Amino acid sequence: MIDKNIAALAEADTAATKEDAAPHVTFRKVQKTYDGENLIVRDLNLDIRRGEFLTLLGPSGSGKTTCLMMLAGFETPTSGEIRLGDRVINKLPPHKRNIGMVFQNYALFPHMTVRENLKFPLAVRKLPAAEIDKKVDRALNMVQLGVYGERYPQQLSGGQQQRIALARALVFDPELVLMDEPLGALDKQLREHMQMEIKHIQRELGITVVFVTHDQSEALTMSDRIAVFNQGVIQQLADPATLYEKPANNFVANFIGENNALAGIVESVDGDYCHLRLDNKARVQAVMGNPLKKGDKAVLSVRPECVQLNVQSLGCANRLGGYVTEITYLGDHLRVRVELAGRKEIVVKAPAAQHKHRFDLGDAIHVGINPEQLRALDPALGA
Repeated sequence: MIDKNIAALAEADTAATKEDAAPHVTFRKVQKTYDGENLIVRDLNLDIRRGEFLTLLGPSGSGKTTCLMMLAGFETPTSGEIRLGDRVINKLPPHKRNIGMVFQNYALFPHMTVRENLKFPLAVRKLPAAEIDKKVDRALNMVQLGVYGERYPQQLSGGQQQRIALARALVFDPELVLMDEPLGALDKQLREHMQMEIKHIQRELGITVVFVTHDQSEALTMSDRIAVFNQGVIQQLADPATLYEKPANNFVANFIGENNALAGIVESVDGDYCHLRLDNKARVQAVMGNPLKKGDKAVLSVRPECVQLNVQSLGCANRLGGYVTEITYLGDHLRVRVELAGRKEIVVKAPAAQHKHRFDLGDAIHVGINPEQLRALDPALGA
């Protein structure tokens, strides 16, 4: 349970809601290069809503961290404009942006106690001593570490240090909070716990958070929206469900979650659907994720849990034959690898209660896919 005092830290944001027409942060035609030739960020246009949790997601070198550093003021855009509210902040130094920052390595001062670490950003702002103590108490209670104020960072666990780093980022009522891979150093169980804790605090305070990670599961769990980066360009900006179920291109389909990709040629187009011939000569129907026309090459994307097996496949418009090459029991589901005719393998996640002991390695099997769950994408997009 988040401490009741957490609401006091939200006073600066009570007048603004997620429905505000004006974006909280705006990037317009922002570019960044370090050598004058290679663009790390390309023509970035992005609006971040007030009070949302936005994640910048992508592989290493995709430009997501550079965007965060430009917003924080640690990097300067080569061109374009960044606004925080109605202010252009391109040349504003970091300490004048009223932005909280949480790093992966915590960045706590080892020679200071927890309380002293939290007091530091308030003392820099020359707040009265009584107000500093009040804000520090509230921040410590918010992360449920009120009794640890006199300890030093090295006397805390990794999760406790990360909570203190979060409290320090929030203690001065920042206009915006930036987080750069803040959970990367934690073990899986603690990482998942901290994901929920950070999200609960963000919702309770109503603050705007920009979060950088390369962990797709973390992004899907925590975000209101996700901007997927590749080669300095946002490939898709959407809520987690849309990203997963309706990827805009082949890169997003393969980067977000697990994906089966089949190659095909478009034979006909019918509204939002198309008919295709696969490499193994089988014919299927799919929904078009990108504009396609007769004769175009396409990549067909389908999630493993959307593929039906044997009896469950009977009602599917697309039904293909194959052989079972691998079965892995994972408790609630089976992970089944199926080799289709033409030697293309796909992975199926099948409910264990439906399929346990009903087929074995080497068995012939039918797989079924509904057209709505088979997405035809242009292989050239997102490359």
